[in-house]
Amino acid sequence: MKLLVVESPAKAKTINKYLGKDFIVKASVGHIRDLPKSNKKAIDIKGDFTPYYEVVAGKEKIIEEIRKEVKKAKEIYLATDPDREGEAIAWHLAELLDLKYPRAKRIVFNEITKDAVHEALEHPREIDTNLRRAQEARRVLDRLFGYDLSGLIWKKVRYGLSAGRVQSPALRVLVEREREIKSFIPETYHVLGGEFQTAGGKRSDLKGSQGPTLGNRVTLTCEKEPKEKAEAERIIAAGNKGVWYVKDAKESEAKRETRPPFITSTLQQAASTILGFSPSRTMMLAQRLYEAGAITYMRTDSVNLAEVAQRQILKFVHDNFGGTYAKANIFKTKSKTAQEAHEAIRPTDIFKRELGADEAQKKLYRLIWTRTVASQMAAAEMLKTKIIANIKEEEIPDFSVIGTRIIFDGWLKADPGARSEEINLPALKKDDSLKLINLNAEEKQTVPPPRFTEAGLVKELEKREIGRPSTYASIIKTLEDRGYAEKINRSLKPTDTGEVVSTFIEENFGKYISDTFTAEMEGELDDIAVGKREYAKTLKNFYGPFTKDIKAKENIEKLTTLGEASPEFKCPKCGSSMVIKLGRLGKFISCSRYPDCEGALSIEGHEIKGDEPIGNHPETGEPIFVKTGRFGPYVQLGVSEKGKKKIKPKMASIPKGKNPTEVTVADALVYLSLPRVLGAHPDTGKNITASIGRFGPYVVHEGDFRSLKKDDVYTITLKRALEILAEPKKPRGFVKKKKAE
Repeated sequence: MKLLVVESPAKAKTINKYLGKDFIVKASVGHIRDLPKSNKKAIDIKGDFTPYYEVVAGKEKIIEEIRKEVKKAKEIYLATDPDREGEAIAWHLAELLDLKYPRAKRIVFNEITKDAVHEALEHPREIDTNLRRAQEARRVLDRLFGYDLSGLIWKKVRYGLSAGRVQSPALRVLVEREREIKSFIPETYHVLGGEFQTAGGKRSDLKGSQGPTLGNRVTLTCEKEPKEKAEAERIIAAGNKGVWYVKDAKESEAKRETRPPFITSTLQQAASTILGFSPSRTMMLAQRLYEAGAITYMRTDSVNLAEVAQRQILKFVHDNFGGTYAKANIFKTKSKTAQEAHEAIRPTDIFKRELGADEAQKKLYRLIWTRTVASQMAAAEMLKTKIIANIKEEEIPDFSVIGTRIIFDGWLKADPGARSEEINLPALKKDDSLKLINLNAEEKQTVPPPRFTEAGLVKELEKREIGRPSTYASIIKTLEDRGYAEKINRSLKPTDTGEVVSTFIEENFGKYISDTFTAEMEGELDDIAVGKREYAKTLKNFYGPFTKDIKAKENIEKLTTLGEASPEFKCPKCGSSMVIKLGRLGKFISCSRYPDCEGALSIEGHEIKGDEPIGNHPETGEPIFVKTGRFGPYVQLGVSEKGKKKIKPKMASIPKGKNPTEVTVADALVYLSLPRVLGAHPDTGKNITASIGRFGPYVVHEGDFRSLKKDDVYTITLKRALEILAEPKKPRGFVKKKKAE
């Protein structure tokens, strides 16, 4: 019997169809070992940076199942993904199960098809130590960076905040753009346009000109946009008096070349722009398509196509669109630090136009299919015509218009969504007369640069060499999950917390989140992957200076105040000046005499009332207040009664994103409903309760706490809570460590 091990059950199911009865296919379900979550001693920082791994919680049963099959197997194949992460998983399996080469062999394939799997089985190899070491270096590096810097931020800014080697530079990109937007000063300019009628006559010799020669109208725009209103008025006045003519009519042929097939970053950008998918959703869907055998491996920065795949695509184009459309195009990867030479992302069978288990998968597959087919097609050919007009009497800027007509659609035939609308112009030639119908001027103002969309941020990170294609989705998700950025419509806006954290890191550790440092570190990891750089030396060169810089900042003052508020804001209670502070839910303005005075305003300047209730509880009649405390805005039911010992009113935090000035009595009652008793457990008769604690929302039964990841703590039902409590609880703490060799 032969054993083949992969990461994913879905991948195992697909591969199992291609192998005979001699094979057993098992899945590790991702990583089986990792660094302990909360113990710095997991890494030997005083020696050679050896990591100490522990079995991932919940994987013990899976490991035992694989171990049983290992005992029975004559040959073992580790077929995890063809990248550094996959190489690391294969190594961890081999270490944990004591598998040695040649009994246990490493195989890789870029697509899950019968031919690819059998081809891989014919060419096994040993585990690539360099690739595995590169993954390990990244994991250890990220842990050291995040653990040390996050610890300092907890002390100096606020508990619970974090930093990351790649996360923080990405946040800096968002914050820098936000600063540009806030500091932007708009400038006025004028857009001048005119509508003209052609005088008729002989047809122009321009091939791009279309339509009859009489009665045609054409709109031209001034090539200069004057800032001064007086200049705009002068041009309009001169134009209205002058005699217009065609100063020049130019025609040129142009080609629109096709684009290379998708790599990870371009797939994420296109899926975000065209389909509205977030990068994390795109990668999840692509993973499922890959595991089902529909597409090649989706974590790649290579634009190459296998020769057999290219021939298949060219045949499809020839048979379906015609021989003039087929063209073998070879693309080169732009990135200087491209990782392992995988293929581009493409369908495994180009003759299958539609695949996917649901509509979202089908949409993504069609996007990949279209881009792949178009990549092996001829360029689109077009004629561009530019008409320039002016007056004879006075010097004014030229007015012009450009028209485009496609004469051969080329790859646009396969990808009509990329086609721009044609602009056909009337037949005109140099010195033709034009009759002015009207001229107009529209006053406009320049606008600040836009915030990054998810697609735009991926493109920017790739341009700056921050992270790698496989990390972009997780970077963006991390920024959102940790409350450092929020999505507004389709744009990413750094939150108050994100801006404060980024500013703190920039001012104290700017070197470590600079584009240069981040790109150079990625290059060093790439060098480890190809055996050009040593693991321990790389980490030592980083960690020595880094830890010194951390220690040098341990005595800086705690960042409790972000600065003085504008003088126009005065404390609503005592009239004192105000300061800006960071609360759990963002920035707010507090009295400079706090805690002697608790006056506070929202960052927009609205009073966060502490003395006047917003209303009363409908049943008890107790007043309800909206206040701001150390951890941000909250609601309070009732007041402390003098003379009674330590009786505190009931309080509840106002959820993130809710403006405290807009909280109603109905809202407050929802917030104050916690903790909620959902009902009795059918087995014990003891109550199950839902509430929010230090680490977020949870349900609890007899001391058994379970975090709520997707369920709403305010609406979760007893039935759903029982389902969550029935799931095996992930154990905490250490298991026996095994030293990595």
